[in-house]
Amino acid sequence: MSWALFVDESGQDQRNSPFEVLAGVAIEDRQIWSLICQISDAQKHFFGMRLFDAYGAEAKAKELLKKKSYRHADQMEPFGNEDRRRLAKEMLEDGENPTRARLTALAQAKIAYCEFILNLTRRHGGRVFATMVPQDAPRPPNGEDMRKDYAFFLERYYHFLNQSPGDPMGFLVFDELDKTASHVLLGQISRYFQRTSNGRTRSRLIIPEPFFVHSDLTPLVQLADLVAYVISWGLRLARMPATTRPELNPLVDIVRRMRYQYLTEGGHAVWGIKEIRDLRPQVTDPK
Repeated sequence: MSWALFVDESGQDQRNSPFEVLAGVAIEDRQIWSLICQISDAQKHFFGMRLFDAYGAEAKAKELLKKKSYRHADQMEPFGNEDRRRLAKEMLEDGENPTRARLTALAQAKIAYCEFILNLTRRHGGRVFATMVPQDAPRPPNGEDMRKDYAFFLERYYHFLNQSPGDPMGFLVFDELDKTASHVLLGQISRYFQRTSNGRTRSRLIIPEPFFVHSDLTPLVQLADLVAYVISWGLRLARMPATTRPELNPLVDIVRRMRYQYLTEGGHAVWGIKEIRDLRPQVTDPK
């Protein structure tokens, strides 16, 4: 048995997003294909077609869940499933001729689809890991050392694997960045696993060589993008500024139910979502 951690990011441009989020969704190997098939079926159910066929690219969460989608969705009363699917498909196929009903139906379909696939992931036993970084957090210069948020991320994933029955192996699946950025990240992760004591310990359960995929061809990386976006704009931890987009609350509630948690021997709860206020690497791994 093994678990795959599908990883994506939100807010890396350090512009509009309130937090820079590194998010991963862990799926057990025997659940992966079923989840992929059901996500594909869900797109046909809500939109009458696959989103890649409509857009020719990945349907990013920032487009599916932007504020305009919620404004359009509230223009009219909710459509029934068949009418919503028909009108949404018409809008996707004939975007040059929008109507009020088509715009509303497509927006309602986007929101309903996102909520559906998050619940679908939860039913497939998905576990969420994430870091939330304020946009003004100190950052290391580009170099060989892995950022602190990645170290936390791998630590929590290792604890999850170590506490799962049968000591399953875990592997990492990243959205492919440009070639140079991917090689930099690959080198940092490799050095972490080979040159640090914590990394060598964690390589017992985490395969040290991550896989890089094109997100527009990999639905479960798109799922991680959705989780990262919902966390950045809607989820807040203790002592964080409360400003959020309240319309995202139903999606935030689902993500909260999927976040990894374990109890220490002293009864202290440790969560899989954590704020990291300083990205500069430490001499030792974060606890």
